[in-house]
Amino acid sequence: MKMIIVALFLCLSAGVMAEDPYHFFEWNVSYGTIAPLGVPQQGILINGQFPGPIINCTSNNNIVVNVFNNLDEPLLLTWAGVQHRKNSWQDGTLGTTCPIPAGTNFTYRFQVKDQIGTYFYFPTTALHRASGGIGMLKIHSRELIPVPFDNPADEYPVLLGDWYNKGHKALRAILDSGRSVGRPDGIQINGKSGKVGDKNAQPLFTMEPGKTYRYRVCNVGLKTSVNFRFQGHTMKLVELEGSHTVQNVYDSLDLHVGQCLSVLVTADKTPKDYYLVATSRFTKQALSSVAVIRYANGNGSPATPELPPPPPENSIGIAWSVNQFRSFRWNLTASAARPNPQGSYHYGKINITRTIKIANSRAMVNGKLRFGINGVSHVDKETPLKLAEYFGVPEKVFTYDLVKDEPPQGNNMVVAPSVLNATFRNFVEIIFENREKTIQTYHLDGYSFFAVAIEPGMWTPEKRKNYNLLDAVSRHTIHVYPNSWAAIMTTLDNAGMWNLRSDMLERSYLGQQLYFSVLSPARSLRDEYNILDTQPLCGIVKSMPKPTPYAGA
Repeated sequence: MKMIIVALFLCLSAGVMAEDPYHFFEWNVSYGTIAPLGVPQQGILINGQFPGPIINCTSNNNIVVNVFNNLDEPLLLTWAGVQHRKNSWQDGTLGTTCPIPAGTNFTYRFQVKDQIGTYFYFPTTALHRASGGIGMLKIHSRELIPVPFDNPADEYPVLLGDWYNKGHKALRAILDSGRSVGRPDGIQINGKSGKVGDKNAQPLFTMEPGKTYRYRVCNVGLKTSVNFRFQGHTMKLVELEGSHTVQNVYDSLDLHVGQCLSVLVTADKTPKDYYLVATSRFTKQALSSVAVIRYANGNGSPATPELPPPPPENSIGIAWSVNQFRSFRWNLTASAARPNPQGSYHYGKINITRTIKIANSRAMVNGKLRFGINGVSHVDKETPLKLAEYFGVPEKVFTYDLVKDEPPQGNNMVVAPSVLNATFRNFVEIIFENREKTIQTYHLDGYSFFAVAIEPGMWTPEKRKNYNLLDAVSRHTIHVYPNSWAAIMTTLDNAGMWNLRSDMLERSYLGQQLYFSVLSPARSLRDEYNILDTQPLCGIVKSMPKPTPYAGA
């Protein structure tokens, strides 16, 4: 009898332990006055905060966020870099999800499955990101999984990027009228813009002498690449967009729009104040901001006004930046979200099944500015693309494969929903060609990919011999320098509808994005989750009966 009771207890315990922990959040999204550059303006706050609350979780945790939309417009939030395995319903883009109507709420439910690293969330609707609604999402390694550096004394979140003193409604009106929003007004760091010599500046963070701190840094701006550095201190890069890196030491680091990383900084200098410096990159007009980093025993001794210099090149040259990109390497001996070493995935030995070459472009269509990919400028419809596909009526909303695998000749631009069919579990190569004079950054939802090369000029098949096929960093954004190209590789093993977009908000709003439709032939829960009963419906599917759910596991 005792053995039966013990066996029953073990079974029950196993059942309880089988499900990963949950984190519950309740967010009130509202307007409020903010002044990132010192000019009061209407901002978007979450629980009264800008930046918004930090989601602090561990690999495989379940995240439940109940979002109350108290704006006067529909709202969606996306979780940039979180892969949402088999669950594009929770991706928070207009191609997959109906927006949350004003005055209502919606609950996001997703699992940070087999991920670690530094990410951020932001609104994807109506240019809201230009007014706030941004916050950090940190995913820690599980306790049993070793991390390739000692535990820091503390972790400090840094959300920086360019900023406009005009709010999202004014900027949206400019874009809708057919014009560009132009240059940003400045750079903010955690919602503030600092100046050298400001005696009233409060410290952003405080460090104790001899201790090492982890700074998680994201560029949450709209269009500007940023270089950041710590006055008098070096930085050891340890994580880049969810991957542990070879731990090189840097005086300064470029961070492009939408990108996040982690650096270790040791408080080993004379106790006093120092500046964290952020300056614009690849812009004709220099923008900058500083924040005070204080030593606990420095008695508030002010930072010296001499700032560490920016990278040694003008806005045209890219050699220094390309070399820095090439120095980023995957740490092949470190574990990631799972105990196996990262390098156990030998991506360089997998045969490429499809090459997609992507070129960004801009054109005037009916007198208005539009941006596109391969001659197609994406527009969102009332019915999300994923819902139309799931309900079996895609032809009523969009046409597959308007965008081709090669850029077309000429400057003609088609304005329409852009959906590219992709084969489930294919290993693809995507080439990004930037034929313009401004830097680009792209993000792919639902996936990480291997950033194998960036070079000036035009791509040709012979360029593959220059790829890093051993230890390229697995990440989810890629930048493309002016008149240059970048190459990535990934396995399309995450079924769903996934957004590939420019991370420059102006460009994605005006059409520089597309969706990959990755369908599993099995139509099984093993490959993709069913739509939730609580998922809002809109457009032509609002009154349609739901399709037969996927089965199996």
